[in-house]
Amino acid sequence: MIICPEFIFLHLHKSGGTFANQLLLKCVPGAHRAGYHLPYAELPAAFRHLPVAGTVRNPWDYYVSWYFFQRQQERPNALFLVCSDKGALDFDGTIRNLVTLHENESRIKALEAAFPREFMQHGLNLTSRCIAHIRGSGLGFYSFLYRRLYADAASPRIIPTECLRDGLRALLADLATQAGPLATLFLDQAPPLNTSRHGPFRDYYSPSLRDLVGQHEQTVIQAHDYRF
Repeated sequence: MIICPEFIFLHLHKSGGTFANQLLLKCVPGAHRAGYHLPYAELPAAFRHLPVAGTVRNPWDYYVSWYFFQRQQERPNALFLVCSDKGALDFDGTIRNLVTLHENESRIKALEAAFPREFMQHGLNLTSRCIAHIRGSGLGFYSFLYRRLYADAASPRIIPTECLRDGLRALLADLATQAGPLATLFLDQAPPLNTSRHGPFRDYYSPSLRDLVGQHEQTVIQAHDYRF
């Protein structure tokens, strides 16, 4: 969560937020971090009058990015370890478990035990209380994160990662009156941040997994008209 003088930016997991955070912190005077991956519900009341911005990603693309990012870590996070059976499962098996996490009590209990009790300043930053809310929700994991992040924010301005730089450029032009040449330089020249190595996301899906993600990610798919 980045608080800027004229708006709030909420950081949705694996959705271009690291790039946006660096842009705002480096190029918008007065911008400061108020927590990592925190939802709108955690925004202090003093800033609730400000407009809200954030990002979103094609859910099918999100799961590929998340999986390969964790695969490349020396120490994958608890969510990956639980859903991949400690790395034993491939992409298909791991993502099936993650997308249907809401209906698997044993995995939810394992994550409640593994996640911290309080918010941290790094990583996925879900607490044991946070993950408990996925139980019985019917939501795919990405839709769960999306709904949790933006809940109660009035008409948030959400930028698709497919046009991240242009969307951020327009956001700053409309709302950040003090952002200047440094922001333009950053948007023109800064490389992508916090990325993982993988091919086109469509290459990793079987028809049944494609359909499973489509079934459980309707919150995001319908809101932003995503297609496989």
